[in-house]
Amino acid sequence: MTTIDKFDLAILQELQSDGRLTNAELAQRVGLSAAPCWRRVRALEEAGFIKGYRAVLDREKLGLGVLAFVRLDADRNSGDLTRQMERAIRAIPEVVACHYISGSGTFELQVVSRDLNHFSTFAREVLLNLPNVKDLHTSFSLGEVKADGALPLTQWLSQKGPHTAKAAQT
Repeated sequence: MTTIDKFDLAILQELQSDGRLTNAELAQRVGLSAAPCWRRVRALEEAGFIKGYRAVLDREKLGLGVLAFVRLDADRNSGDLTRQMERAIRAIPEVVACHYISGSGTFELQVVSRDLNHFSTFAREVLLNLPNVKDLHTSFSLGEVKADGALPLTQWLSQKGPHTAKAAQT
């Protein structure tokens, strides 16, 4: 699957809004019957357009009131050292997102913690002891303005014709 059409885009839009839709509800919303809708969803999953389904949790209700953005500076940026850092970062549950970045720094992490005291201990005992870390710089979220993570598909829904999209490489 290398092209997606208006029905595929509508399916993606609906599922990222509500991943719990039944196939019948989804089919009705996108204007398809149930069987073709189900086949399209499976094809989108197999092609890697849909990576998975999950519940969105309220971190504050779960006692994780601190969200920190941490830029890690590597001592050296060699392939082996960077891969070692990546493996170590992936293994830390408090790191909920990590990006390899350009500009100043090597990695940008999103870290959750119960409170500032716990974050401080975590930063000293875990983050600063990651392999190849030279320094870290932290900013704290003062409030979320937008955090739903939905991709902007609406501009494609208004266009006509199929759209070429690259399937995920495995």
